Order: sequence, then structure tokens, then C-alpha cells
Amino acid sequence: MKTIITPRVRNLVLLLLAVTGMLFAGAGTASAHAALTGSDPSSGVVVDKAPTQISLTFSEKVATNDDSLRVLNPEGKRVDVGKPSNISGTTYATQVRSGLPDGTYTVAWQVVSADSHPVGGAFTFSIGSPSKTTVSVSAEQDVGGGLVGGLYGFGRYMSYAGFIVMVGGAAFILACWQRGAGVRALQRLVVSGWVSLTAATLWLLLVRGSYTTTGKLGDIFDLNLLGQVLQTKTGAALVSRLLLLAAAALFIAVLFGAYDKREDEEKRDLTFGLAIGGGVVAAGLAASWALAEHASTGLQPGIAMPVDVVHLLAVATWLGGLSALLVALYRAPSGNQVGRTAVQNFSRIAFGSVLALVATGIYQSWRQLGSWSAFTDTGYGQLLLVKIGLVALLVGIASISRRWTAKLAETTATAGTVVEERAPEKEKAHASASTKTADSSATASAEASASSATAPAKAGVSSATASAEADSDVAASTKGAGSEPADDSKRAAQLARQRSAVDTARKKRLRDADPVRFGLRRSVLAEAAVAVVVLAVTTALTATEPGRTEEDAKAAKSSSSSSSSSAGALTLDMSFDTGGTDGKGVIRLDLDPARVGGNEMHVYVQRPNGRAFDVPEVKVAFTLAAKKIGPLPVTPDRIATGHWAANGIQIPMAGDWKISVTVRTSDIDQTTVDKNAQIG
Repeated sequence: MKTIITPRVRNLVLLLLAVTGMLFAGAGTASAHAALTGSDPSSGVVVDKAPTQISLTFSEKVATNDDSLRVLNPEGKRVDVGKPSNISGTTYATQVRSGLPDGTYTVAWQVVSADSHPVGGAFTFSIGSPSKTTVSVSAEQDVGGGLVGGLYGFGRYMSYAGFIVMVGGAAFILACWQRGAGVRALQRLVVSGWVSLTAATLWLLLVRGSYTTTGKLGDIFDLNLLGQVLQTKTGAALVSRLLLLAAAALFIAVLFGAYDKREDEEKRDLTFGLAIGGGVVAAGLAASWALAEHASTGLQPGIAMPVDVVHLLAVATWLGGLSALLVALYRAPSGNQVGRTAVQNFSRIAFGSVLALVATGIYQSWRQLGSWSAFTDTGYGQLLLVKIGLVALLVGIASISRRWTAKLAETTATAGTVVEERAPEKEKAHASASTKTADSSATASAEASASSATAPAKAGVSSATASAEADSDVAASTKGAGSEPADDSKRAAQLARQRSAVDTARKKRLRDADPVRFGLRRSVLAEAAVAVVVLAVTTALTATEPGRTEEDAKAAKSSSSSSSSSAGALTLDMSFDTGGTDGKGVIRLDLDPARVGGNEMHVYVQRPNGRAFDVPEVKVAFTLAAKKIGPLPVTPDRIATGHWAANGIQIPMAGDWKISVTVRTSDIDQTTVDKNAQIG
């Protein structure tokens, strides 16, 4: 017993799969922007002594330039010196002038994350006590926005749109409707996609330098910035995209040239070669996004990049093919209209593309969101929910298109059956007419001889009437031409416009006479309109920080804040005895926040009775024997009696560190005590 799956059930399954995939799908390109996870000094902290350097820790490696880390005094003047440097892992630091006076200082940073997007921000810290500052923190946080950011976003949108139209249009011709290679409207569609992608790529190369640095419109044509862009991963990807577009131009020339001129049987041999070559070029173009943007960084880039290529190709095949079908339905000539087979072929290919989107989208979701709460708690998740709704609407309209496609197939099949049934009747009629030919020949001869006498008279009357009308028209034309030549030219142009309007209306009536094709065109047009909005949301998603990274950054900041408010993330108590008459005491060492990167240390020296011990000198050293690191010496500053402190202590990696403290109680009496502790 066979199980019959009705079209309605199949459409519901398609809708469920698509929504599930988009629920777990990202922007087509996936992973993470860099986020600031820590700093030394921390945001909003008040330190007793001016630091010698400012360090920032990010969630991933970033690219920096001379102005990536700036430290501004209360008057807005820079007090940082030298270039930012990578001191360990994902921690970057810049030196500041020595002896900074008390007041509130602003740290402004702008870097380029590994996924090619610029990120930035600002925070303040104070020395001694807070003071007024002329620097606006909100202004320093405006990165990748403004007019230049809008222009760069427009270029990204046009590059995606051009890729989708070019690849999807060519795939529709080769896989669904090979006769479409000779349709001018489809040729213009594919060529316009190539032109859009090429122009957008050149535009992105020019704008990127200003987009990632100054954000000034005048710096778009700065050749120095362009040279810096060409040395980056994104610049190399854009250049490789231009080279692949040259190969795509050759493919398009063959598709609309030699391929179109061949007969249907000859096209079959060339179709396979064009499909292989075009597929390689399309995959290479998709890889130019995957290798330079989100998929190239974060979790499992070796898997994420090919998945991203498949995702982009599936989107192009579905939405680009939809655009080609829309053009074919509206602009194809009456003698070469898109047929039932082509529409059904595209319907099957679109279904396969949706399945590919589901598979790649589930994986991308795990990389980008990481938790269900990210859907509602992050900007990326909220924008993704909007895209999910739009895709659900798109698939719902597509199900209506599939119904019209089924009706078109039924109509074509019915017409074919009627033609087959009428064929035998025509043969019988033809045989009957042959038997009657001999009987009617004599009658025809008699009628011919009778009519021969009257024919000349009728012909003469008709000729005279036609001649009179022609002479009248010629006379009117001659008179008009001699008196008003300007009016004649205007009248001729008006008549030409009227004829064109009549022809257009006649073609539209003929096109809309078929209710099935009319309904299919309307549903496909609605699909294309929703697809344009989906592409806009997708472009916005690629420039939004994914939910996983945003939540990780929030967690890191929360942990840093809680550590700063506590007495210390790590506290060690060690007894010492220097051997003199007054050499016994207790050392308490607080290390905050006791993690990789910058830390703050406080050392308290007390007598056995708990009172502060005024010792002349205290030294500390950190050693990680397992990695052969250290000892890393630290000389704290005396804050008060029995209280010593040091800021900016850099712990390069996590591990079981030995912390050694040397205490000198007199000119000759000193000792060293140590204790192991897990840091990081």
C-alpha cells in the first residue's frame, strides 16, 4: 500500500523545515565580532597612582593601527605614546606618559575584528579622584556608522544582490529553461547582476579604508588607506573576487553567445561543461565572503567556511532563480514563453535549496547564538526573529506558487489530450473531402464560366473606388506637407506612440488572458518583493554582533565588575620570621581579579598581634614552573604603614603559580616566603 503525500502536506512540511532552518540560521555568513572583555585599569575605577600603560583584552585577536588605542586627559589631549602592541594572547597595550596628574582620563579604542568588522568603544578611569572631562564617551563609541558606514552597508547590499541575481539567473537558464539564453530580458538580468557585483566590489575597496579608521567621507579616495586595505585579509578577498568576476564575464559571454546559437541537441553537450565551470566560479565567489568574514573566525572555521559557501549558493539558487522566473513570466516574448517543464524544474530546485538552507542554518545557529535566550536578549537574536518571520511569509507565498504551477501542468496536459483526440477526426474529414473533389469539379467549371462575364465589371468598380480613396489620401498628404510640415512630424510621432500603446495593450491582454499564468506571475512577484526585504535584513545581520559574542562579553564584564567590588579574587596568608628581635609577622596578599591579563595587587604586613608592621621593603615574584616562566619580579609601592600595592601586573597564562614574597625588617634582616595558587 503506497502512502500518498498531497501537495498541501508537502507544502506544510516545506514551510516547517524552512522556518526551523531559519530559526537556527544566521545571516548567511556567521560567527563573531570581537568584544572587549577586560581592561587595566578597569572602567570607572579610581587608582591611587598613575599607570604606566593601558591594556585591553578582547574576545579574539584584532588588528590595530597607530590610533587604535588612545588615552585622553581631561582636556581631551592625547597622553599615550608609541604604537599599541600585543603583549599576550588577545591583550593589547599602549604606553602612557609618566607622572600623569590627578583627574579623569578617557580610553578610546577602535580595532578591526578577525571577521573584518570594525569595533570600538570608550571608558573612563580616574587618578587620585574623579574630575570633569571635555571628552564625550558616546562620541568616541561611534564606529562604523555615519555616512561612510551607510555607504559601506549599501555596497555590501549591492554585492550580495548582484551575486544572487547573476548566479541564480545563470543557474535558472542552464538547469530549468535553456531556451531562455536567447531572451533579451534574462540576458540583461544576468549581466546587470555581474555589473552590480563588480561595481560594488570596487566601491568596497575604496570605502573600506575610511570605514575602518577615520569614518570621514574625504578619506574614501586616500591612496594610503587603500594601500593599507590591500594588505589586509579583506582586501585580498576583494581583489580575488574581482579576478573571479573576470572569469564570470567569460562564462556569461559563452552562455549568451555560442551556447544560445546552438541547436537544442547540441546544447546538451555544452550544458554540462558550462554547469561545471560556472559552479566553480560561483563557489569561488562565495568563498571570497567565507574566507574573509564571519565564517573564517570563531568556532570550527574549517567546517564553518565550506558550510557558509553552501549557504550562499543555496540562497543565490533560490532567490536568484526566483528573479529569473519573474522576468521570464513578465518579459519573455509571446513566441518563447516559459513553459510548464521549466517552472516545475525550478520548483524542485527551489525545494532542494531550502533543504540546504535548513542544514547549514542549524549549524550556523549553534555558532552564532549558543542559547535560546540569545533570541530575545540580544540585538542579533531580535533581528533574526524578524528574518524568520519574513522567510516564513516567503515560503508561504511559494506554496501558493507551487499550486499555480500544478494548475499550469494540468492545463497543459488537458490541452495536449484535446489535440490528440482531434487528430483522428481531422484525418477522417480529410478523406471525406478527397472523395467529394471529383463530384464538385464539374459544378465548379460551370460556375467559373458564368462568373467570368461579370468579374471584369466588379473589378472595375472596385478599382475605381480604391483609386479614388488613394488619390484623396495622397492629395491630403501633399496639401498638409506643403502647408504644415511641422504639424505632420508631430502627428507622425503621435501616431507612432499610439501604435506602440495599442501594441503594448494588446500584448498585455494576450498575456493576461490565461488566468493560470496570471496567477503564477502575481505570486512570484510577491515572492520577489519579500525576498528583497529578506536580503536587506540579511545584510544588516552580517554587520551585527552575534548573540553568542554579546552574551560572552556581558558575562565577562559582569565577572570583572564583581571581582573589582570584592576584597580580592585571591587572598594568601603567609607567616614570616626574619630572625631578628622584631622579625616575626604575617603577610596577607590580595590579587584582583586573579586572571590572565592585568591584575591589581595589595600586600599587607602585620605583627603577630594584628597591628600594621612598618617594614622598609617588600618584593614579590611570580613563577610558573610548568611552563618555565619567571620569576616575574614586582616591586610594589608603599601606600601607608604596612600597606603596599602595585597595578598592571600582567599574568601571561593560567596555571599553578608560585607567589614569593620577600620582606626586609631591618638593614640586614630579611626572608622570603612563598605559596602556590591557581591563577586564571
